[in-house]
Amino acid sequence: MLIRRTNIRIRTLKDINLSIPKPLLLLQEIPIYNYTQKSNYVDVKMKWKKDSYYDSIETIYKSQELKPIISLKNCIAEEQEGCIPISAVSKRGLVFDVPVKKVIKFLRYYPSIFEEFTGPQYNLPWFKLTPEAIDLHREELSVYENYRVDILERLRKFILMSEEKKLPWKVIRGMQWYLGLPDEFLKDPESNLDSSFKVVEMEDGLWGLSVETDEKKLSLLQKNVVKRSGEYLEGSLAPVAIPLYPSKGLRLKRKISNWLDFFQGLPYVSPYEDFQHLNRSSDVYEKRVVGVFHELLGLFVDHSAERKKLFCLRPYLGLPQKFYKAFERHPHVFYLSLKNKTCTVILKEAYNDDATMETHPLLNVREKYIRLMKKSDTILKRRRQKNQSTEHGKIIADVDTFCEVEDKAEIPVSL
Repeated sequence: MLIRRTNIRIRTLKDINLSIPKPLLLLQEIPIYNYTQKSNYVDVKMKWKKDSYYDSIETIYKSQELKPIISLKNCIAEEQEGCIPISAVSKRGLVFDVPVKKVIKFLRYYPSIFEEFTGPQYNLPWFKLTPEAIDLHREELSVYENYRVDILERLRKFILMSEEKKLPWKVIRGMQWYLGLPDEFLKDPESNLDSSFKVVEMEDGLWGLSVETDEKKLSLLQKNVVKRSGEYLEGSLAPVAIPLYPSKGLRLKRKISNWLDFFQGLPYVSPYEDFQHLNRSSDVYEKRVVGVFHELLGLFVDHSAERKKLFCLRPYLGLPQKFYKAFERHPHVFYLSLKNKTCTVILKEAYNDDATMETHPLLNVREKYIRLMKKSDTILKRRRQKNQSTEHGKIIADVDTFCEVEDKAEIPVSL
């Protein structure tokens, strides 16, 4: 009886399996990345290796100084008189990201950009821009005007990378420096942004910016495929390899090298495509995360960002909780710079192959600001030398006066 029941059950399962209409299964549209929902996880643990080439890029490691300088410069330039008293900014150091406690001390660090003079009342210190800084400010404004379409396109792509095609204002402001957005774009979006941008209300009472467009965007990696082959078949199983740039002296274990070859052959899911069907523990999803940061850093001015500043993007770009592991597992794609006591993520491709990257129009202006910053060191050095020579002259004069008094005291008085 038991054997007969078992046979009956087996026969029933076979009948159920045969009763499924196979043509219906074949007609269902399955996303390309559902074919590779496997996780061949390899524990990639590599020691961090210092690379002086990436640590010496001035536009990256000087950005901590340049950012507050640009903010203070804009504050002065917005005034009709072109100058401000120190009281206008002395208590706004956190707003301008000034790295020192006193704003006046920071302004005096850069005499090549900020010129100090005594104000009309109460002998308070006032500051205005030097002629060189004024010329650079005008050049910066002309870049915003001439490359307005390019800058708007970068903002549009940044928003389209989010799951719901919208981002809160606070997130966009946090990325303003990296995207190279002028202040007026965020202060008055209705008059500065085109019709594809919409101001919307988000969850928790937050206001944000959304993008409405039917145009399909290609990522930088997809555009490079088009450049090489002349076409890109969307939805095909052909993999898109991420360019690798190994640092000198960095060797990979054989199992890691084999896994990396396997990883390069996986299907590529663009940051602008739907990824809801992806298994979060699959290798394809990890490649999608690497592709998101490749595209994101490619949109930034200097193709880098402080790692801690990227945490605010996690819930909006569909990133895992420990997304920063992607930087450690893929050292041929990203470099982690520990200069200036902070961790900065750098996209290696941007500094190894100019042909594949789209140069941000604001990069050249920032390089000129950095060169102007360096002139401050020369000015301060001359001032110190002048003060030392003045003090030395005073000491010699005091010694001569003292000697004259001593000589007069030694002259005998005649009777």
